[in-house]
Amino acid sequence: MILIHAFSEDPEVITAALRVARNAAQSLPDAIVEVVVQGIAVTGLTVGGRFEDDIAQTMTRGVRTVACGNSIERAGLDPAQLMAGIEVVPSAIVHLAEQQWAGAAYVRV
Repeated sequence: MILIHAFSEDPEVITAALRVARNAAQSLPDAIVEVVVQGIAVTGLTVGGRFEDDIAQTMTRGVRTVACGNSIERAGLDPAQLMAGIEVVPSAIVHLAEQQWAGAAYVRV
């Protein structure tokens, strides 16, 4: 598994992380690729949000998108506002650590 950690207030960084994920999925078709979005960027994962088109393109390549539940709560969002297919984990940091302990490769964009 490849974990791509998207944690930034700069939308261009999140867009870059999604692009990196698509490239990784294309280059490593047998790998599980997952983008973990943390911080205020979760607001762009909503229906009609800033990253809607990028997320849709990314998901069509088989990339999983995971949002931090703590970040969703801090942003005042309801998880039901997220685009279909986005998974929510209680804590991005805990999720990232657990996946790395299980052998995942970690990339921070």
